[in-house]
Amino acid sequence: MAELSVKRAGTMSAEEILAPSPGALLRRRIFRHWGLMIGGMILAAIVLMAVLAPFVTTFDPYDQQLARKLIPPVWHGGAKATWVHPLGTDHLGRDYLTRLLYGAQISLLIGFSAMLISGVIGTVMGVLAGYFGGRVDMVVNFIITTRLSMPVVLVALAVVSIIGSSLTVVIWVLGLLIWDRFAVVMRSATQQVRVREFITAAQALGCSTPRILLAEVAPNVVNHLIVVATLEMAHAILLEAALSFLGLGVQPPTPSWGLMISEAKGLMFFDPWLISIPGVALFLLVLAINMLGDGLRDITAPENRG
Repeated sequence: MAELSVKRAGTMSAEEILAPSPGALLRRRIFRHWGLMIGGMILAAIVLMAVLAPFVTTFDPYDQQLARKLIPPVWHGGAKATWVHPLGTDHLGRDYLTRLLYGAQISLLIGFSAMLISGVIGTVMGVLAGYFGGRVDMVVNFIITTRLSMPVVLVALAVVSIIGSSLTVVIWVLGLLIWDRFAVVMRSATQQVRVREFITAAQALGCSTPRILLAEVAPNVVNHLIVVATLEMAHAILLEAALSFLGLGVQPPTPSWGLMISEAKGLMFFDPWLISIPGVALFLLVLAINMLGDGLRDITAPENRG
């Protein structure tokens, strides 16, 4: 019997050694998820172009020269098209590729900053409401309901028109307005985790509340947080573009994709590339962020591991 036990132990040990490591399983899930791969590559390309903008182009995004205005992109052909300005120039003679690259910096900065501000506010409120319940949950629910009763775009327009529009103002206005989805999702996820056996065991062992929230609750709600964070980042980018399009977001001559679309709307029937280039860029950025968020959630979800 002792020899049989040793053989069985040896067999189990060999299987454990030959089994793929957690890192190998994670890499396998990543490379098998096409949505994650496509979204990650598109987002990585946009981030890389934004970071390397000063090295990719030698033009100044604010340099205006009316002598070279409305040069078409190279695929349009014609005598005016030139590889010096591969995406052409706008109505003020500014290089369109340069403004597109620097506009990516603005969109990524606003999206990430607004998502971070709203994520901290909404996650803290949602986790506290879901874990403690009772009066804390009632107060948080009242705040969430009050926030949901106010349309984001109208409130943002009113605040920006009163305070004045700038990059910092737009970031804070969006960050303080789009936290509600974080709070709702994290409250629901925390309520589901709170009744699990390991939470009860941690409470029985005398673990402190901060320790339970950070070590037990947080790892089990992070998948929901990833999805909401990417969704709200894309939401913030679209809201900034909408505010800039309406003239209450990032102010000229700062390069912004929404502002580029707004400036080109009067020429869309004559030079449609002026509005289609930033529009396609905005579409690809939002699509990539959402695909990346969904993919990260899929590969990190407990039910999809293995």
